[in-house]
Amino acid sequence: QVQLVESGGGLVQPGGSLRLSCAASGGSFSTYTMAWFRQAPGKEREFVGAIRWIGGTTYSADSIEGRFTISRDNAKNTAYLQMNGLKPEDTAVYYCAAREGYVSLRESDNTRSYDYWGQGTQVTVSS
Repeated sequence: QVQLVESGGGLVQPGGSLRLSCAASGGSFSTYTMAWFRQAPGKEREFVGAIRWIGGTTYSADSIEGRFTISRDNAKNTAYLQMNGLKPEDTAVYYCAAREGYVSLRESDNTRSYDYWGQGTQVTVSS
C-alpha cells in the first residue's frame, strides 16, 4: 500500500520560509511523478508543482511566481517543497500526491492525474 506523509507545515510570518517534506513508502518510486497541491478554506485544490522521479524535471504553477522550489531525494523516497517569500495568500493545507509513470505538463495540474495522496499539512502565513 502506497503511503505519503507530509511534514514541515506551521505558522510563519510574511516573507518567511518553510520546507515541506513528503515521505513515500510502500512502492518503488523510481518511476513516480510527485506533485504538490494546496487548498485554502472555501477554495478548490490548486496545483503548486510537480517533479518527475527520473531526471528531476519540474513543473510549477504560475501563481507561485518562482518563489517555491520542488526537489527530491531518491535515496530517501522523499520529495520537498521549499517555499520562500511566503505571503498570507499562501495560507492553505498543502498536499503531496503521486502517480506511477509519466505525467505530462498538460496533465500535471489536474488532481485526477494522481492516484495517491497524503493527509496534508497546514501552512499559515500571518503576522
